[in-house]
Amino acid sequence: MLITPAYAQAAGAGDTNSMLMSLLPFALIFVIMYFLILRPQQKKVKDHAELVKNIRRGDTVVTSGGLVGKVTKVVDDDQIEFEISDGVRVRQMRSMISGVRAKGEPAKDSAKESAKDDAGAK
Repeated sequence: MLITPAYAQAAGAGDTNSMLMSLLPFALIFVIMYFLILRPQQKKVKDHAELVKNIRRGDTVVTSGGLVGKVTKVVDDDQIEFEISDGVRVRQMRSMISGVRAKGEPAKDSAKESAKDDAGAK
């Protein structure tokens, strides 16, 4: 079996350009996945963290389990207490809140409120 010089030269030579072209589709797939999957997911996580951080008393929230209630107390950085029915209060982890339906009014200072009531009555 004789191997001609043309076959011997083609088999031994590794072209860097062909190697780059074979890796290009993988790089392109990674870039497409980043922009279509990873980036929107990171934005969604960031928005949810902001939503959870800004929950305050009086907001109407929806939990990931489907309960809808009005926030009565912000216990700490991890928990809130909300009322799902008259007299039925539930403690929930903040991270399990899936959305805020209606924003409540900010809590009023009791001293300012009583002063306004006294001034309005006179």
